[in-house]
Amino acid sequence: MNRLSKALCKSSTLTSLDLSYNILGSEGGKSLADALCNNFTLKDLNLRYNKLELKGEKALANALCKNSTLTSLDLSWNEFGSKGGKVLADALCINTTLISLDISWNKFGPEGRKVLTDSFCENTMLTSLNLGGGGKELANALCKNSTLKYLNLSYNNLGSEGGKALADALCKNSTLKDLNLRYNNLGSEGGKLLAVALCKNKTLTSLNLYNNKLRSEGGKELTYALCRNFTLASLNLGEKALANALCKNSTLTFLDVSWNKFRSGGGKVLANALYKNTTLTSLNLGGNNLGLERGKALADALCKNSTLTSLDLCDNVLGSEKGKY
Repeated sequence: MNRLSKALCKSSTLTSLDLSYNILGSEGGKSLADALCNNFTLKDLNLRYNKLELKGEKALANALCKNSTLTSLDLSWNEFGSKGGKVLADALCINTTLISLDISWNKFGPEGRKVLTDSFCENTMLTSLNLGGGGKELANALCKNSTLKYLNLSYNNLGSEGGKALADALCKNSTLKDLNLRYNNLGSEGGKLLAVALCKNKTLTSLNLYNNKLRSEGGKELTYALCRNFTLASLNLGEKALANALCKNSTLTFLDVSWNKFRSGGGKVLANALYKNTTLTSLNLGGNNLGLERGKALADALCKNSTLTSLDLCDNVLGSEKGKY
């Protein structure tokens, strides 16, 4: 690692470096941090899963205060603790070049998450932030930061209460374009509140709500919102009560309703929507157990649809009828 660090200090051409899954440890992290203080070309650095430990984390945080070229940094799966979260938060308040940061799947704890959330209020450069598996406190980042364009809050178990906070933020936020909320157990109440926010938000173009147990109530409200939202272009819900919206929405180009195990009505309603929709170009229906009859209905719809260019029908038990539909 020392040789690589020395090379990094001397390099005048290297702009991207991937050191993920190398288990650099504290000494390797410190050596790399020293090099970052003297490198003026590197823009993209991936340190995913390196077990940097506190000594390495402190050294890297110090480097972030001094480095003026790095724009993208991946520190995911590094077991950052609360102390590591604090030194990183302090660095983020000083750094003025980083625009993309991945700190997902660390162990910041409540105290570490709080100071990180506070740092996002002061940092005005970050536009892409991955906080997957980071805890509920970090959801407040959206409420307080005014520069983020991409935010990943997947696997945070936010629940309906967290969904409410996010919905309130979306009503006011005017910069966020891409929000990932998959696996957050938002429930029907969270779905309803987000639906209200979608009617008001004018900037969000991509929303991932996969596997949030929205149920029929939340799904219906989101259907209603889609008929009134004119900016969302990509939607991943993994819930089925949205086919009717496809008949009315004029902006959605990508829809993922995979792994829902549609019952008898779901697939046919969606097929009917494809007759009328004129904007959708990509549709994922994988893992929905459509079967032969609903497969036929979908095939008929495809004969009349003139916009769809990508269709995923994997694992749908379509079978065959003498080899054809």
